[in-house]
Amino acid sequence: LLVESGGGLVQPGGSLRLSCAASGRTFSGYAMAWFRQAPGKEREFVAFINWSGRVPYYIDSVKGRFTISRDNAKSTVYLQMNSLKPEDTAVYYCSADLNEYQVRRRPTYWGQGTQVTVSS
Repeated sequence: LLVESGGGLVQPGGSLRLSCAASGRTFSGYAMAWFRQAPGKEREFVAFINWSGRVPYYIDSVKGRFTISRDNAKSTVYLQMNSLKPEDTAVYYCSADLNEYQVRRRPTYWGQGTQVTVSS
């Protein structure tokens, strides 16, 4: 089970930190990722982190602004989002998979999503 939190309304240039708490399985063995889906658009991959937390990866549009991290002791993955733009508005989902390739494409587990709205 994956449960996201931390979404909300923020002004352009602001920051939010999303959290995704995992339960029910050995979290430390899973690769984790964040996706987002804007209104009228397909869900897109945003960021990935491997099981150890040492290999983050981002899409170009969020590089330098977003940071993915994880705390295996707390079974939680985070997405720190800075310098937010209106185009970052979307429902953000976390995902999990034992396979580092699959977690970025067709993950096995999904959270329910949390809304992020960037607007003045």
